[in-house]
Amino acid sequence: MMVRLALVSLVLVLSGCGTMNKLSSQFVGVDNSEPPTPLAEIAQRINIIEVWSKNVGKGYESLYLKLTPAIYDNHVYIADSNGELSAIDATSGKAIWRVDTDHPVTGGPGAGGGLILLGTSEGEVLAYSADQGKFLWKSRVSSEVLAAPQADDNIVVVRSIDGKIFGLSGDTGSRLWIYDRTVPALTLRGTSAPVIHSGLVITGFDGGKLVALDLRTGKLLWETEIAQASGRSELDRMVDIDSEPIIREGVIYVATFQGNIAAVDLQTGQLQWSRDIPSYAGLGLDLRHVYLTDDESNIWALERFSGSSVWKQESLKSRAATAPASIGNYVVIGDLEGYLHWLDSETGEFVARHQFTKKRIIAPPVAYQDIIYAYSSNGTLGAFTYQ
Repeated sequence: MMVRLALVSLVLVLSGCGTMNKLSSQFVGVDNSEPPTPLAEIAQRINIIEVWSKNVGKGYESLYLKLTPAIYDNHVYIADSNGELSAIDATSGKAIWRVDTDHPVTGGPGAGGGLILLGTSEGEVLAYSADQGKFLWKSRVSSEVLAAPQADDNIVVVRSIDGKIFGLSGDTGSRLWIYDRTVPALTLRGTSAPVIHSGLVITGFDGGKLVALDLRTGKLLWETEIAQASGRSELDRMVDIDSEPIIREGVIYVATFQGNIAAVDLQTGQLQWSRDIPSYAGLGLDLRHVYLTDDESNIWALERFSGSSVWKQESLKSRAATAPASIGNYVVIGDLEGYLHWLDSETGEFVARHQFTKKRIIAPPVAYQDIIYAYSSNGTLGAFTYQ
């Protein structure tokens, strides 16, 4: 019987701890996790400008959901856990449309092919038109959807928490194919969103496997082990891939909880390099570096082609830091007190800090052109630039 423990994710967010003995202590009522590192004063070397900020619904705090903004055709699409879906002009912050889906949204939004896509706790996929917010179709999959559905070439790809990936018709939502694999007995509450690239579906699984499927048929093309489970207990053996893989120039970058970060050839699945740095928050990328937040909320920069370390910033330890977002010459990270931290991409030094909400930021910031979009767990969406 599959056991999904939301408490695991909540502990990881609240404590920022990265070792299994600390995690295990939470289940027996003993809290020996490290407190968040106090923020030291920094010199503001760049000026952070709030382009716009607004409340877009209830947010996602109570359920620990990574409802991340989707940028599509110069619009920001955002959903809250009550099912309110909004389209906002990315530059001005002007509301374009808003609909109440009347469904408990747990995954999304995803965008592509003129569609805005949501997943629900009831195992449903909802499709709306990107331009008007018109409801188009609803399709049922096998279980709860925590990752944003994706669409390309008139095919919608959906990942459910029971280890299944579905290919659905973009026109009607009817099922085209299904790929299924076994899920470990104990996993983090979260799933890696599928990525569609060059006719392939790339996704990571609980258990540390990365797979490539044919978009049209769902046929398995290759499978690569990113991390191998080890240890005596189910907790020790958790090596989930919960963050979304990133693809650049024919290479996939992926991270695992209690495992590795790795670079994998897109066409063959062959490992190019691997580092023993565990992460559940996820990755960022620019032309030269891979950025990641490890399981203790330390921020790393690695050389993109070799995986060698460039810098490590330890001042956000135990602050439940988000995945990094790359913008210009900077890296931006959110934390549990609603701060956005701006780091120099070459040195890892802090160049600015801005608190736009007092509630934690779980969803990673999103960079689009010269703007960073951040969505707080209390439902505040903000757009920020710098000078």
